[in-house]
Amino acid sequence: MSTDKSFYSHRDDDPHLRDDDLAEKVLRFIRYATFVDTSGISVVALGGMVVLSGNVAQEADIASVGEAAASVIGVSTVENRLTVRPDESSD
Repeated sequence: MSTDKSFYSHRDDDPHLRDDDLAEKVLRFIRYATFVDTSGISVVALGGMVVLSGNVAQEADIASVGEAAASVIGVSTVENRLTVRPDESSD
């Protein structure tokens, strides 16, 4: 059985994860729950607080990613610092 955890699963619902594990879990859930390209997104966790930074293609993606991150078990607060990619904001 592979140890690579590239997909979110309900086994990830442990509320007592280390910061790095929580950040990975949040990014996996964002990939699972949204249709947003996560290649420009960085997730950092400290305790239950999660900071989202980087860029996304559309303004609507900012809220979508923030809501997905906030719904992850173990996350108490989300600071959403995402921005729209400058080259795509005029679409």
